[in-house]
Amino acid sequence: MADPAQPRTPSRELFILGLTAAGRQFRPSDWAERLCGVMSCFRPEGSGGANAHLQYSPYVRPTHINGVKAVVLHEDLRSIEPLAYHFVLDFAKDNDLQVVDACLLPEPNAQG
Repeated sequence: MADPAQPRTPSRELFILGLTAAGRQFRPSDWAERLCGVMSCFRPEGSGGANAHLQYSPYVRPTHINGVKAVVLHEDLRSIEPLAYHFVLDFAKDNDLQVVDACLLPEPNAQG
């Protein structure tokens, strides 16, 4: 269990947006799901179980940001499999996609 007195370092993530540098929507419309499907085998040791091949990797997952399809690339993939990490970044670069360096913040507590 984590010590609550210790500050937690937020996980670093990159958001690859489905927009080109010129602001045009990237096609095909299912590009994020396809890319994440290819990367689904990269996951923490022992996770996923028998159906792991049917789940997205926690390191590369599709999402929407402000109505734009996107892929979240977790920095931990770099230490696990550097070639896979660079494959995803090269995909973004080759297709002139916008990449935003950020981290996800925890959801605010609904009870305040």
